[in-house]
Amino acid sequence: MTIRWPLRLCLIPLTILCWWLVSSAVGQGDSRAVPLGIIVVASEGEATQIAEQLKNGADFASLARSKSTDPTANDAGYMGMIDPANLRPELRNALQGVARGQITGIARIPAGYAIVKVLSEAPAARTQPANPGRIQALAGQSAILPTPDFAGYAEANLAFSRFPKPAGWEEDISQGCDARTQSVAEFTGQMEAYLNANPDPATIGDVNSILSNMHSFTGDMAEAIGFRETAYRLAQKEAPSKAPLLEEGLGVAYLHRAGMTLYDRFVFPVPLNPAQLSVQEKADLEKAKSYFLRYLQRSPDNIDVKWLLNLTYMLSGQYPAAVPEKYLIRPATFESKESAVRFTDVAGPAGLNRRGMAGGLIVDDFDNDGFFDAVISSQDDCVPLRYFHNDGDGTFTDRAAQAGLSNQTGGLNIIQTDYNNDGCKDILILRGGWEWARRKSMLRNNCDGTFTDVTRDSGLLDPVRSTQTAVWTDIDNDGKLDLVVGNENAPLQLFLNKGDGTFVDIAESAGVNRTGFIKAVVAGDYDNDGYPDLYVSNFRGQHFLYHNNHDNTFIEVGQQAGLGQQGPTFGAWFFDYDNDGWPDLFVGGYYSSLEDIADGYLGLPQKGETLRLYHNLGNGKFKDVTSETGLDRVFLPMGINFGDIDNDGYLDFYLGTGSPSFAMLFPNVLFHNDGGKRFTDITASSGTGILPKGHGIAFADMDNDGDEDLIAVMGGAVRGDQHNTRLFENPGNGNDWISVHLTGVQSNRAAIGARIKVTVQNEGKGTRDIYRTVGSGGSFGAGPYEQHMGLGKSARIVSLEVWWPASGTRQTFAGVGKNQFIEIRESEKTFATVQRRSFHLGGGKQK
Repeated sequence: MTIRWPLRLCLIPLTILCWWLVSSAVGQGDSRAVPLGIIVVASEGEATQIAEQLKNGADFASLARSKSTDPTANDAGYMGMIDPANLRPELRNALQGVARGQITGIARIPAGYAIVKVLSEAPAARTQPANPGRIQALAGQSAILPTPDFAGYAEANLAFSRFPKPAGWEEDISQGCDARTQSVAEFTGQMEAYLNANPDPATIGDVNSILSNMHSFTGDMAEAIGFRETAYRLAQKEAPSKAPLLEEGLGVAYLHRAGMTLYDRFVFPVPLNPAQLSVQEKADLEKAKSYFLRYLQRSPDNIDVKWLLNLTYMLSGQYPAAVPEKYLIRPATFESKESAVRFTDVAGPAGLNRRGMAGGLIVDDFDNDGFFDAVISSQDDCVPLRYFHNDGDGTFTDRAAQAGLSNQTGGLNIIQTDYNNDGCKDILILRGGWEWARRKSMLRNNCDGTFTDVTRDSGLLDPVRSTQTAVWTDIDNDGKLDLVVGNENAPLQLFLNKGDGTFVDIAESAGVNRTGFIKAVVAGDYDNDGYPDLYVSNFRGQHFLYHNNHDNTFIEVGQQAGLGQQGPTFGAWFFDYDNDGWPDLFVGGYYSSLEDIADGYLGLPQKGETLRLYHNLGNGKFKDVTSETGLDRVFLPMGINFGDIDNDGYLDFYLGTGSPSFAMLFPNVLFHNDGGKRFTDITASSGTGILPKGHGIAFADMDNDGDEDLIAVMGGAVRGDQHNTRLFENPGNGNDWISVHLTGVQSNRAAIGARIKVTVQNEGKGTRDIYRTVGSGGSFGAGPYEQHMGLGKSARIVSLEVWWPASGTRQTFAGVGKNQFIEIRESEKTFATVQRRSFHLGGGKQK
């Protein structure tokens, strides 16, 4: 029987299974230096899409520029004149028999999945040998490999890309929902039909693996496990080399099915109580153990499978006693070296009951009643915004429908603003990150509990781009907030606020319209000249620091400023971590390897891109202080933000971590700032080590009791990886504080960019300064514009100063009491004390 596949779905061996089927190239490699180009991407699915595009005549150089995660992307993928004998064995093997002008199959390397082209000739003036530093990830013998997906994200995206969509669908958010749902169902059905139609025996095991991933994507783990079990039985008989990956995949599948309920009850690294596990949970964990142990019998030194095995024993309540000695990761590995605060998750009793996929978060006061609300979005194009109104009694009520937000679906990230200076906070929704271009949504707050979509009228609709990052800032100090949007594979956009409710993109004339795969764009006045500058985190290639020239133009000064980072990064922020008055820069490296992350816990060398902290030297330059501050660790930070968890006056931060892969399981991470000198991982002692993927993160005093609580939106990139949002209540520690709400008059009303300095004296100690800049914090998750400032123990406020860069105004106040909420209007000589009710999160009596 012959199946005629729709044009949008190529035959399996030419698409998803390509990486299995192209590995049979034969011939002798050429030992002479030849001009090579490379494309490196993070997932198998993306690599197979690119391989097919190349097969159909797409330009290699163009794809390298737009898709490759390797630093050579800036040079159209050109590596240099290279002797293949100097490359990694995977690439050497792939190049065997490949002549000039030809392209290799897909090779799995530590940096991801690579496709190499032997160029017919070197680009003009580029016949020099390759720079070994630029191709470090492509050389050597490192065994660090990217973690397999197992979640179906790549396959589902491939199906979506081929699904026919009407013209203009990118501007209609409901059509994105329809296309995602229908494409997954159709693709899955076609794969199942293929199995039932006398298929090529050589493809049956592979198709079962694909179907396992597709059912994992939708969360049907019973079907996913069934298909993977079939693929494993076939591999044992016919393709033993594929058995190890399937063993790992089966262990992950059973672990994930148990984890769909257990992850919400587990705080790393404290083992669960076996008596509280269901029969099904116990059975799934036992199956996961059996497959991981089977894998380790063959490869006892595999770090990521060893990590997953120990995690499985924690969830089953049998860690560490029952873990086989040779595979045990000892409890001391995970212990915190200090204890600053122990949080408790109260989201359930507080009514903050959002369960879903990855999404954005805004915490701020949307109705100006003195209580912080929470707005949460979802990567799922079919899921609307949730607007959790803080009822002022420890509970929240979802008012999305009443606010007119139920028709706003999707959005991997959201950010608040007050773009029209009416005193009511508006919402910007960003869509399409990691996937396809989708429309943004600009939602005007009508100051009556409702919102209106003004995207088209404001000029922010076209052109439609793929993004999840943006920042509001006043680039020209005219008192109107402008918008900078970082796009993926498209130029940066800078929308100047015209003051009449509309914006105009001036990115080209401003000199910031560079193309990259932008994961963060943040604003900060790094040279304290009164004008906001921009830092751009690029997942693929060069990162940028744009200095504001004070005339609506910028100049890129990253290299001169000492910010030469080139590796893949995600979130970033400016903050003054040591309270010296100069904004420092944090950048989150993003390297998708569970093995490399586990090595960090074990004290072994890590080879991926670490976190980076750049100390502002005050002379226009930064110094990389990552190692000396204890941050030279590899993680996968997505949602990130900062706050002061113990009111000592120094900013701490929390990393929401992960990737689409079901196997990428390690805790979200909390770092405590030790007096502006070092950061200490206090995840274990703080009770915040949760396993689900972390996205929108915010610190805020949700109960008005004088300490910052922690909100974390949890959930992965697929519908089968949904989890509960967490609201971690801070118990406090007796340190003093003050909360400052600024209102701009000549400056923008939200006071974004205004600077606060509190000079404080702690009992028995001299005076010190504590600095804050008004903004929403990190670049994936937005905290309140109101600034909560810890003061330390037994504090006396000597003075409080506010600098408004837009107007040049400086206000200095003496006699400010501690442990209170105050409001300050620009240029006024006095401040106002605000009385606010405090309460217990989760309901109960007033505090």
